[in-house]
Amino acid sequence: MKIANDCRPATNNLDTRTFFGEPRALAYLAFTEAWERFSYYGMTALLVLYMSEALLLPGHVERVVGFAATRVALESILGPMTLVALSSMIFGIYTGLVYATPLLGGWIADRWISRRSAVVAGSVIMTAGHFAMAFDASFLLALLLLVIGCGLLKGNISTQVGGLYAQGDSQGRTRGFAIFSTGINVGAVAGPLACGLLAELYGWHAGFGLAGVLMLLGLVTYLAGYRIIAAAAKDQIPAAEKSAEPARGQRSIVIALLAVMAITIFQSIAYYQCGDIALIWINRDVDLNLLGFRVPVAWFNSIDSLVSIFSVPALLYLWRRKGPRQDESDEISKIGTGAWIACAANLVLASACLFSKRVSVLAPILYLVLLGISLIYYWPTLLALTSRVAPPAIRATMMGVAFLTQAVANLIIGGLGGLFERMSAADFWTLHAAIAAVGGILASIGAKRLSSALRGGPSSPT
Repeated sequence: MKIANDCRPATNNLDTRTFFGEPRALAYLAFTEAWERFSYYGMTALLVLYMSEALLLPGHVERVVGFAATRVALESILGPMTLVALSSMIFGIYTGLVYATPLLGGWIADRWISRRSAVVAGSVIMTAGHFAMAFDASFLLALLLLVIGCGLLKGNISTQVGGLYAQGDSQGRTRGFAIFSTGINVGAVAGPLACGLLAELYGWHAGFGLAGVLMLLGLVTYLAGYRIIAAAAKDQIPAAEKSAEPARGQRSIVIALLAVMAITIFQSIAYYQCGDIALIWINRDVDLNLLGFRVPVAWFNSIDSLVSIFSVPALLYLWRRKGPRQDESDEISKIGTGAWIACAANLVLASACLFSKRVSVLAPILYLVLLGISLIYYWPTLLALTSRVAPPAIRATMMGVAFLTQAVANLIIGGLGGLFERMSAADFWTLHAAIAAVGGILASIGAKRLSSALRGGPSSPT
């Protein structure tokens, strides 16, 4: 972690150190999120394989407390399922809840406890969940703890990133979220590699145990910066405002913000398909030989995250050159740009499928490079916008709603995946390009009206 001197005023008169030119507290938040995502992606990289190849097999599944009743409940709704289908369904429910529960966690923080307390509680619960994964009997309990813990942590730590910036500093806030998102991508790259290697060498439970250690490091990191984060916060909410309902003018802001969030669902669908059907398509239709080396399919899962990490410095330079006068329309423009880049990424695959039955490995690589840039354009920008214009009394709740858009996108992706075997690959990727284009069109059409509605955002108490 590089700490450099900066001549700009700091939140603490005795400490002028910054983190890559941003508030020092951002370092603790970013590294906490990096450790948390390290553990999350490390665990999820093992989950489906662990269930289908070990846990749910005879001799193991009988040890899982509550599993028989869970299977009966699922099959009573969805019908009989094979081992792989059941494993996939449990994985889908788990990941969907991970993205849905930050809404509840934000509401709890806004109404009852502070955001910092919610992050600490979430970290503790997630650590317990990861360690519970090391035992067959507590598998379902482990998933429940991880869902609850992530709900408390995810949206509330993101809200605190936005709280490091003054109300009018939209440019600084967007830079902060771009740096913060780098922590997410570092975890997305390193987690599966580290936990997967340990599981390969020493067994599944060793991999899950490492995820628990990593989450514990996240908790330690957050506690180490607890006072600095508290001192740097510019959006402290008076107790009297905790239970206050948004005023009439603020309600229009909330509606406009919800509309912006809804727009991002389209590019999220086009983006997140890279972790589902894209891998199946790559394994089936792509010539994986590159300069005499066969590229493992699993490696493709790291490309977009790596690109997101390396594209952040260039994008920060580009955004800084625009100067300090940025507003909501500029943020909506970035979200629209992210949608068009996601559209282009899917058109790369569609074009490759039209020109060759056995697609060059360069096509999915370019596809994932573009998706990595797309994500950095629209997702940190949405979080920054939410943290700035959402009414203070429901800011963490609204951050949870932002994450809910990813839950919706992932549910739709599951349904679209069923079309893959019923249409040509070129048509399938063209469909996803069109979906992303809808997001770009809506952002362009609605930019002026939405920015006008958002411009009256409330000022955060200082």
